[in-house]
Amino acid sequence: MAEYKRPTTEAEFTANFHPKKPLMSDTEAYYESSRCLYCYDAPCINACPTGIDIPTFIRQINNDNKDGAAKTIYDSNWMGHACGNVCPTEELCEGACVYTKSDVKPIEIGRLQAHATDKVIHAKKKLFITGKPTGKKVAVIGAGPAGVSCACELRMLGHAVDIYEAREKPSGLCVYGVAPYKLTNEEAVDEIAYLQEQFGFNAHYNKPVTGRVDFERLEKDYDAIFIGIGLGGTSALGIPGEDKKGVMGALEFVEVLRNKHQATPVGNKVIVLGGGNTAMDAASESCRMGAESVTIAYRRGPEEMGAYTFEFDLAKKSGAKALFNVTPVEVMGNGSVTGVKFIRNSSANGKLEAIKGSEFLEPCDMVLLGTGQGKQVELLKQVSGLMLDQKGRIVVNERFQTTNAKYFTAGDAMNGGVEVVNAAAEAKKAAHGIDTYLGK
Repeated sequence: MAEYKRPTTEAEFTANFHPKKPLMSDTEAYYESSRCLYCYDAPCINACPTGIDIPTFIRQINNDNKDGAAKTIYDSNWMGHACGNVCPTEELCEGACVYTKSDVKPIEIGRLQAHATDKVIHAKKKLFITGKPTGKKVAVIGAGPAGVSCACELRMLGHAVDIYEAREKPSGLCVYGVAPYKLTNEEAVDEIAYLQEQFGFNAHYNKPVTGRVDFERLEKDYDAIFIGIGLGGTSALGIPGEDKKGVMGALEFVEVLRNKHQATPVGNKVIVLGGGNTAMDAASESCRMGAESVTIAYRRGPEEMGAYTFEFDLAKKSGAKALFNVTPVEVMGNGSVTGVKFIRNSSANGKLEAIKGSEFLEPCDMVLLGTGQGKQVELLKQVSGLMLDQKGRIVVNERFQTTNAKYFTAGDAMNGGVEVVNAAAEAKKAAHGIDTYLGK
C-alpha cells in the first residue's frame, strides 16, 4: 500500500511535497534565534564551507535586524537562500552545533538563514554597492551556483560580467536537480533575479557554449573566462536492457518532476539503482508521487552508501524499501521494463564477489538510475590547453586557474560533484583569482 496518494492536481502535488524545511514565521524565528548561545569560536562557522558568521546573523535576527542578517549571510555566500534550504545542515553547521554534545536539538540554522534571506529577496532590499568599474570583461559559462557566485563577486570587484547559460532558467541543479521538497523553482529563480538586480551582471539564456568556435569567440571578446558548467547526464550502467522504455536517469527524473509536477509519469513499482543522495531523492519523490512500491537497490552494504544517513532515513520514512549487496545484471522486458535481474554479492578485502547461482528477479515497471553523473569531457577538450585529470575533472592551481591561463573554474566541473555550498565557496575564491590575473 502506497504511503502517498498519487497526485492529480497541483494542490495534491504541493501537499505531497510539503517543504522539508518550511519557512519560519517572524515569531518562530525569534524564539529559535533566542536559543543560540552565540559561541565564541563557534564550531558552526568552521563547519560551513563558506564560513558564514552564523552567531552574528542569528543575533541580528533576534534583534529584528533581518536586513543585517541577510547581509551577513550574503557577504560570505551569494547562494544564501538556496543553501539555507538545500545544504546538508545536519552534516555541516547544525551537525557541529554545541547543543549536539548535550543531546539537545541543534539550532535550526538552515531555516533561520532561509528566513532572513527570503525577507530581503521579496522586499527587493538593496544591500550591496558594486565596485568601481575596472574596464575588464569576464564571460561566465553556466548560470548555476558556481557561475552566479563568481559573477556576484566579480561585480563587487568592479568587473563587467556576461553569463551564458544553455538552459532557459538559471540556478543549475537548484532548478533542475534538487528535490522540490527542499527548494521550489520559484525560490531558486527569485534569488537569482534578486542577485542580478543587486549586481547588474548580464545573463543570456538558451545560449549554450558548444565547441571550439564558441570558446574562441569568448577568448576574443573577454579578458577572462569562468567555466561553471557542472556535470553531464546520468552515467550508464552498461548492462543489457537499460535502453528499455521505463528506464531513465534519477537526475533526469528529478528535472521532469520539478517542471511537470503531477503530470510526471511514475511507475507503480519503481526500482532505484544506486546509493547516493540523488538516488535517495528519486526514491522519496517516487513514493510521494504515489508509486505502490519503491525499492532502493545498492551493490554494497548500507554503511558504504554515499548518501547521507538523514537522506536515507527520509526515503524510508516516505515508504521506500532497500535491497543491499545486490548488483543489477540485466533490465528485463520486451520493449518496456518488467523487472531487473540481480545477483547477490559478498565482500572480501573490500572487493565485491558475485555469489554464484544467487540470481533473482525483482519485478518493476520503472527503473531510475542513481549511478552518478558523467563529466563533460568532450566539451572541455574543445578548450585549447585545458588539462583534465584521470576522472575528467578540470585541473586548477591555488587561484582556481586552469592550465589555459585565461580560464578559471569551480564547482562540480572541478571537484567532481559535491554540494551547492562548496560551489559557492570555490567560485568566490575563483573570482579573486580572476581579479589577480586581470590586475597583472
